[in-house]
Amino acid sequence: MDRLTLYIGNKNYSSWSFRPWIAMVAAGVPFDEVLVPFDFAAGNPRFREFSPTGQVPVLHHGNTRIWQSLAIIEYVAELFPEVGIWPSDREKRAVARSISMEMLAGFRALRNACPMNIRRPKAKIALADGVMADVARIETIWRDLRAHSGGPFLFGAFSAADAMFAPVVNRFDIYDLVTAGDTLSYMAAVKSHPAWVAWEEAARAEPWIVAEDEV
Repeated sequence: MDRLTLYIGNKNYSSWSFRPWIAMVAAGVPFDEVLVPFDFAAGNPRFREFSPTGQVPVLHHGNTRIWQSLAIIEYVAELFPEVGIWPSDREKRAVARSISMEMLAGFRALRNACPMNIRRPKAKIALADGVMADVARIETIWRDLRAHSGGPFLFGAFSAADAMFAPVVNRFDIYDLVTAGDTLSYMAAVKSHPAWVAWEEAARAEPWIVAEDEV
């Protein structure tokens, strides 16, 4: 099998890069990582060299190019069905995909107002309309799924669904958005996962600062 290569942006800021990266690392999928930093306000012109959209992340597998975080995760799950990127139960897998699509398409108020920033000191900010409604919906998703699965992750073991929500854990943390014990418990479980720890350590060591992503 051809080697997988995942092209990503800055680990400190790139929430969409984080999602397939943590899914693949947590599942033990082998791949090569190529990080191309956001050197310009709207990304980096070099992204066009390897990405059909001019954005990251992008997965290369031989002559195949896959872009968009969830599409990358789905592709890798098909290549490595034995590693359990999605829950094995059909109904749970359907729910996991549903909430992953909800994350992909929704929560724009939260994502726009509170960009991911691993290095940011924890501090509250003035919040735009709709942010706390997004927070409440996400907390409900987490609470209901963990109550059913028993945790520590959304479907028991870490899965693609947790990967899709991993940047939200950072947002909830650094902008001090949540206080509920069960939410904080889930966040602690995600932040203690070895894949999260590895990403965080690399993000904190990065030299780049992107002004537009600093709130």
